[in-house]
Amino acid sequence: MDVTQARLEGLALELGQALLARGWMLACAESCTGGWAAQACTAIAGSSAWFERGFVTYSNAAKMELLGVSEPDLLRHGAVSLEVARAMAEGVLAHSRARVAFAITGIAGPTGGSPEKPVGTVCFAWAVQGREIRLERALFAGDRRAIRAQAVAYALGYMRDAVA
Repeated sequence: MDVTQARLEGLALELGQALLARGWMLACAESCTGGWAAQACTAIAGSSAWFERGFVTYSNAAKMELLGVSEPDLLRHGAVSLEVARAMAEGVLAHSRARVAFAITGIAGPTGGSPEKPVGTVCFAWAVQGREIRLERALFAGDRRAIRAQAVAYALGYMRDAVA
């Protein structure tokens, strides 16, 4: 699936409108997408009214230091897991002023995959204060750029729907 930057910014704009309507702020944590979701959000003029901050926690150390992800969770489940995605989203809410948050962690390739977690595996968590955290694992196809773009679109689209 070819996801364009215009498509990502369109999703971010729709998400921003939904957040503004509720008076909520968004923050995110990204690993494999390296800040691309935050970039799509901040490409929207006026996004400072609804986008609070983004954490790029590419290394396990960053996940632990900035978001409070536990080392036992990382060792037991791996960085690309629903458990770590959940901990990342919880950490975002704990370390920001946002009411809603999402986390993305995955294997964009071209290397790093395994039979259990092939290249293209991405784990997501979406958190809205006062609601149960939504977790999902997806498998995207394509090269590194395509996998990352699809992950950003997926995260923004689901967050938009959760807020609306």
